[in-house]
Amino acid sequence: MTGASVPAERLDRIDRAIEAVPYARLLGIQLEKVIPGEATLTLAIRPELSQNHGVVHGGAIASLIDTATAFAILTLLEPEERVTTVDLTISYLRPGFEGQMSATARVLRQGRRLIATTAEVTDESGTLLATALSTYIKL
Repeated sequence: MTGASVPAERLDRIDRAIEAVPYARLLGIQLEKVIPGEATLTLAIRPELSQNHGVVHGGAIASLIDTATAFAILTLLEPEERVTTVDLTISYLRPGFEGQMSATARVLRQGRRLIATTAEVTDESGTLLATALSTYIKL
């Protein structure tokens, strides 16, 4: 994982967090890159993540997006701050069939309590599979 310009204590927290999320480990989500306000995570498409037509399940894409947006936010949070998802709106644009998906998430705006994010999911060839907007709240 790369993390240019992200303070060391935040990188430590991010490294610990990806290992501490059992659901992300179950799916096989991997952290690829973080910079302040942005994170890229990947997920290998495998048969267990497909729906009955052979394409990757929308829930797997949603999980990748939700994880990526959370990690983009983690790059900006103070050690004592915690967040949770308020909403997530996804536009599924194309099906994914095989290979690896990448989700790149960015923080659009960080207010006192609410944080707005966006994400794009692409396949290995760079084809856009889904876009998303999400809001988080500081706990």
